[in-house]
Amino acid sequence: MENHRVFAMKLSKIYPLLVQKAERKGRTEEEVRRVIRWLTGYGEEGLARQLERDADYRTLFQEAPRIHPNAAQITGTVCGVRVEAVQDPLMRNIRCLDKLIDELAKGRALDKILRE
Repeated sequence: MENHRVFAMKLSKIYPLLVQKAERKGRTEEEVRRVIRWLTGYGEEGLARQLERDADYRTLFQEAPRIHPNAAQITGTVCGVRVEAVQDPLMRNIRCLDKLIDELAKGRALDKILRE
């Protein structure tokens, strides 16, 4: 696995940016948390613990209880990169989270974002 700088980015730094992006478009922090929990399998306490301990992206995804099986259905582009074409599993998970937050900010219905 390559050692990308993004893997070491602290969730405590990125999380507020994800929330701001969603809130600028009329979405809520709870919706952001729900998207993260859906993708990673964390409960509310587990996600809060990762935020409190200042986990990085690598730790967030490596310690995730389970990546949702429907995450494979996440397609499209993030920063010009096709999510489904990303080979590195960790980078793909990071891109999937970015894509889900993009969909949230664009006003897509939560049940569609969560592939329900």
